Amino acid sequence: MEDHPVVHHPTRTDPQPNEAPAPSASQPEERATFGEVLANREYRGVFGASVLSWIGDYLAKAAVTALVYQQTQSAGAAAATFAISFAPWVLLGPLLAAVAERYPYRTVMIVSDLARMVLIALVALPGLPVPLLIGLLFLTALGNPPYDAARSALLPSILSGDRLVVGLSLNLSAGQAAQIVGYLAGGFLAALNPRVSLLLDAATFALSALLLSLLVKARPAANARAARRNLVRETADGFKVVFGIPALRGIAILVFSVALFAIVPEGLAAVWAHHLDPGASPTERGFAQGLIMLANPAGYVLGGIVVGRMLTPVTKRALIRPLALLTPLVLVPALLNPSLTAVCLMAAASGFCVAGMMPVANGLFVQALPNVYRARAFGVMQSGVQVMQGGSVLVTGLLANHWALHQVVGLWSVAGVVLVLVALSVWPPQDRFAAAIERARRLNEAPAAG
Repeated sequence: MEDHPVVHHPTRTDPQPNEAPAPSASQPEERATFGEVLANREYRGVFGASVLSWIGDYLAKAAVTALVYQQTQSAGAAAATFAISFAPWVLLGPLLAAVAERYPYRTVMIVSDLARMVLIALVALPGLPVPLLIGLLFLTALGNPPYDAARSALLPSILSGDRLVVGLSLNLSAGQAAQIVGYLAGGFLAALNPRVSLLLDAATFALSALLLSLLVKARPAANARAARRNLVRETADGFKVVFGIPALRGIAILVFSVALFAIVPEGLAAVWAHHLDPGASPTERGFAQGLIMLANPAGYVLGGIVVGRMLTPVTKRALIRPLALLTPLVLVPALLNPSLTAVCLMAAASGFCVAGMMPVANGLFVQALPNVYRARAFGVMQSGVQVMQGGSVLVTGLLANHWALHQVVGLWSVAGVVLVLVALSVWPPQDRFAAAIERARRLNEAPAAG
């Protein structure tokens, strides 16, 4: 199969001044440092805006779930409120990402921030009926796909080579740290006044938009107006690119396979805490649940720092496949019905492996991807990951209704080892990646049609 899909390739303008150059497959890469990445003014703007948004989002999730439960005393309504933020990715993610590609990425991010600021502030109004509150949350969540797609597409214009990989590692680690801080602070504020958390979330969106406006340069839209087609066809082109280019397809298959397993301990933490000690008090079970949920992001943070900073680019790429295989493998000991400490260590190890391989795989992905498809391809990938994660938690949760949880997780992870081995069997050789990166570079440097 050729190293490209059979799709229309829109032209683009010449690279902008100060835009990060597309890396050549033949150029040697030097190991980047966190200091070098954070010295980039634009990256600091995107990074700071992202961290603010993440903390605010987790604050709001904890608060609004508590608010709905206070009003309804319904666990189902509270769960639906928590899950609504995933719905736009599953239902409309690739389409909204295609919309993001039609406009300058910085503009998309700022508009998304301001719209979410207004909507989440409305959620904080007292006396709202629960259906209206959930509807506002859904509208707020519609801003996530275009914002995230635009950010993912913008970063390769700011950073290149190993700096991009280190920047992605920083984002991943910061996102997991924000989850820990946001959930802990959100849980505390939810017990006092949930609406305070919602107003704080609105403030983080405002600050995020301000940082982007002040620190990030304006760039033209990647998908020029003259090259635009039907929005549905443009969305379909994102799928064709991801699954039509062998290098991208290999990464997608591996990432989707890994996503099926790393999320399971976090997603089933409440059930696992009860399984470990059915006779424990609600407080003890809640503490165990919290430890299991926090173990995975803690492993993410450690993996992002260790692999992202301490290893050379060549070593990082060499570790993609073994770390992918280790992600489900470290969860197989669940078959032995481990203790709480062992469960947390397993979850942390799985998170470490994902953090070690995902930014490097992402870096390869964006290097082999023509610029005009960045946001759309990210929409396809993110939607796929959301579907895989949600589906895996749902399936393992249903299986746990009939069999012991430790057996379900252990056998699910054994199946994961087999699936990842299959995914690795279709992993493209290095020359395929080199050819795809070189071809993307040529397309990105092609002048616009007159």
